Amino acid sequence: MKICVHGIGYIGLATAALFANNGHDVVGYDPNEKLVEDLRAGNPRTTEEELREYVLEALDNGFEPSTEVVEADCHIICVPTPYEDESKRADLAYVEMSGRTVAEYLREGDMVILESTVPPGTTEEVLAPILAASELTPGEDFSLAHCPETVLPGNITHELVHNDRIIGGIDDDSADKTIALYESMVEGTIHRAPDATTAEFVKLSQNAYRDVNIAFANELARVANDYGIRSRDAIELANVHPRVDVLNPGPGVGGHCLPIDPWFLGQFSDSLDLIATARRVNDGMVDFVIELLEGELGSLDDASVAVLGIAYKGNVDDARHSPGLRLVERLSTMTANEVGTAAADGGYTPGDVDVRVHDPHVENDELDLVDVETALSGADALVVSAGHDAFRDIDPNEAADLMDGRVVVDGFSILDGDAWRDAGFDYVEI
Repeated sequence: MKICVHGIGYIGLATAALFANNGHDVVGYDPNEKLVEDLRAGNPRTTEEELREYVLEALDNGFEPSTEVVEADCHIICVPTPYEDESKRADLAYVEMSGRTVAEYLREGDMVILESTVPPGTTEEVLAPILAASELTPGEDFSLAHCPETVLPGNITHELVHNDRIIGGIDDDSADKTIALYESMVEGTIHRAPDATTAEFVKLSQNAYRDVNIAFANELARVANDYGIRSRDAIELANVHPRVDVLNPGPGVGGHCLPIDPWFLGQFSDSLDLIATARRVNDGMVDFVIELLEGELGSLDDASVAVLGIAYKGNVDDARHSPGLRLVERLSTMTANEVGTAAADGGYTPGDVDVRVHDPHVENDELDLVDVETALSGADALVVSAGHDAFRDIDPNEAADLMDGRVVVDGFSILDGDAWRDAGFDYVEI
């Protein structure tokens, strides 16, 4: 089958490689000329070695990155769906643009599949009318379906093949054709949703479920702190109950899914309550980290803080919407009337906090990332804000020799707290 994948960023690139490595003739369209040039030169933009090798295999199998759209038996849309900070609504501009582009090349009998994460109703109420500008009728002249991706960065090549898939078509024939296509490559179970809107709703529900459960753990951590007890001890004991499975707390959530997707459920509904509260709890964990810092240091006025980790999860290079990035931004821009003791002692002005940032996995042109020794040198405190395994190897005695202060706030409880206390540190964890 001739397939044109629209958008070859992280998900689109992996999706294009999946089809190419399973015998399909694949063109990956992206207007980013440098991205396409790098791919043609055999230089995919990823630090994930397995994904890199998978893409290189696809290039050997005829995968063609291009800045031009082509006619195809199947068009797969994998473009971003960012959200607007103020309204918490999805920005569907890329989906709409892709729809208009596909409409120019659409032929009778073609397939169109939307993989992008979108608010419920987008496939039928937004994309279908745009595609109808081709003078072809969705569900009659061509098939249209939604098939959301559910992959974990760092393990994408495995999960593309082995994860279950949810597929919803705008009619039975659209669903049948899309299911047949994915069944030829996916080893996980293909689940048929009643319609495209249900498939969209399911993906958002999955991420909202995770976000709400993380928020519960994070709220427990804040309450436990008020009682002077270790939240993780309490959670471990709570989980001995056969019907209780509380997650571990942390400094918040990040990535391209959890901080954003739950809001999409409220795009055309006024019924968000618990989900909206969970979003506020998780976003507020950065303030809790700052409160812990202030509680240990007394004041952040002219303090030096080493922030270790700006990836949104451990051992990946993705920093989108990460708690670490939010922490760096908040510490760097703190002003009067901020959280904790800052308000009581007159507050700070931007620049009062010297923030040093280290991450062994992330590359970020907008931040002055330094090595771990430079980050710790002369610091009053360190914060672990990403669960990288590399941080476990930091020697607390060597850190004590480098740092001026003796404060550690461990957002993931990944350090050996006893060893750090033995080295003279005030060690607190979420």
